[in-house]
Amino acid sequence: MNPRRKQRLFIASLLFLGLAAGAALILTALDENIDFFYSPTEILHGKKETGLKPKIGQRLRIGGMVKEGSVVRSEKDLNVTFALQTNGDVVYVTFDGILPDLFREGQGIVAQGHLRSPNKVEAFEVLAKHDEEYMPPEIAEAMKGIKHEKPQYTAEQLETLEQKKSY
Repeated sequence: MNPRRKQRLFIASLLFLGLAAGAALILTALDENIDFFYSPTEILHGKKETGLKPKIGQRLRIGGMVKEGSVVRSEKDLNVTFALQTNGDVVYVTFDGILPDLFREGQGIVAQGHLRSPNKVEAFEVLAKHDEEYMPPEIAEAMKGIKHEKPQYTAEQLETLEQKKSY
């Protein structure tokens, strides 16, 4: 092989390796920044189609109905903990910040954050729906079958709720 062909082969090889490395970096960055939508039922039991559950530490979006009587606000800072429910399955969400004006119990919301344990999400953003008529299709599908009733608490549950609210 003459020196000119060796030089061309070397340059072509470097270009190919550079493009492969660039593609690998782009795919890695995209993989880390993709947020998948889950309902509380899907977080606990997996997606219907694939059965896949999110991994601890995974970045995700979760949507559901804020459970009545579950919002607990810290008196020291802006930390709020509340329960999201779909089909009787409950996932707890903690959020440190100012909640949207439309946020309330019995309201459909979407929270974006990281899964910290199998049933706890640490949110860095909370979005409340803006219209009573509109609901994103993912949430509407996840919310089928939920009845919007005030829960009936036992005396022991009420005492536990009061203790949570006091700190």
